[in-house]
Amino acid sequence: MRVLVTGHQGYLGSVMVPVLQEAGHEVVGLDSGLFSECLFGPAPVEPPAIDVDLRDVTTAHLEGFDAVVHLGALSNDPLGALDPEITYEINHRASVRLARLAKDAGVRRFLYASTCSVYGSAGTDLVTEQAPLRPLTPYAESKVRVEADVAAIADSGFSPVFLRNATAFGFSPRLRADIVLNNLVASAVLTGRVRVLSDGTPWRPLVHARDIAAVFGRALVAPIDRVHCAAYNVGTETNNVTVAQIADAVAEAVPGSEVVITGESGPDPRSYRVDFSSMRTAFGDDAVRWTVPEGAAELYSAYLAYGMTGDAFAHRYTRLAHLEKLRKHGLVDGTLRVQRDPQPVTPGG
Repeated sequence: MRVLVTGHQGYLGSVMVPVLQEAGHEVVGLDSGLFSECLFGPAPVEPPAIDVDLRDVTTAHLEGFDAVVHLGALSNDPLGALDPEITYEINHRASVRLARLAKDAGVRRFLYASTCSVYGSAGTDLVTEQAPLRPLTPYAESKVRVEADVAAIADSGFSPVFLRNATAFGFSPRLRADIVLNNLVASAVLTGRVRVLSDGTPWRPLVHARDIAAVFGRALVAPIDRVHCAAYNVGTETNNVTVAQIADAVAEAVPGSEVVITGESGPDPRSYRVDFSSMRTAFGDDAVRWTVPEGAAELYSAYLAYGMTGDAFAHRYTRLAHLEKLRKHGLVDGTLRVQRDPQPVTPGG
């Protein structure tokens, strides 16, 4: 199958591409390069790629593909809050436009990376895909809008699948340190403290980046009539954990570290536990394998092996800080479009 992966130079994309290639697919990337330099450890082997902003994709870019795996987006709540209008422009409008262009180009399958954060504040009951959607941030709201708008154009020749990923964790050659497990392990390695800013009580569903890639790989080849226009939570109930439990797992993985729950950011309204049984029915009981303690141990080893530093943690691997650095040096404009004649940038600066 010939597959276009948007956001292939991001945290998930850098894990997704080799998984799909190993499955025998011909993979082409599409990325503007916002996070291409956020490398940690050996650089991945790059697939053939289209260097274009998601907002500038044309039908010609999409011709000849059997499927689109759409990962490209402004990828977390702080980025969404930076400028909600840009978040909606990229995450919502450009994503729906991409789907329409893919349909026009004859692309049959469209796999969309949604999020479990669409459930917002759902309490302690396990939520299924049929639960009310209560997005609390522009990022989550943009995902809800895309699901609705892309579902509206589905037909016998264009089959979308909406994969609502739990909060990702784990090593990627293009690291993110601003997602909860990755962040807490880095904090423990660099300071000896597993520093939790909330009160530690919110529930979070977590899933390893490689498990996300595995589920996407299975969705890509699943019978279309079985998955057509369906939404699936991606993760495992084992990894429905409180932030405090995540912190405890980190302290177990990083020798000599201690948990410090400051509560300085106040209670977090985002709290939800997720039911993943539909995903297992569709894609197999073994699709998701990694546990939170295993991920903490993996990250600890990687941070030691590749030399995580405080400066890189704060600037290169934190999405909001990285984008602010790109703006400062003229690498992107006010709308986050990449500029081709930037000023030279010093590492971390």
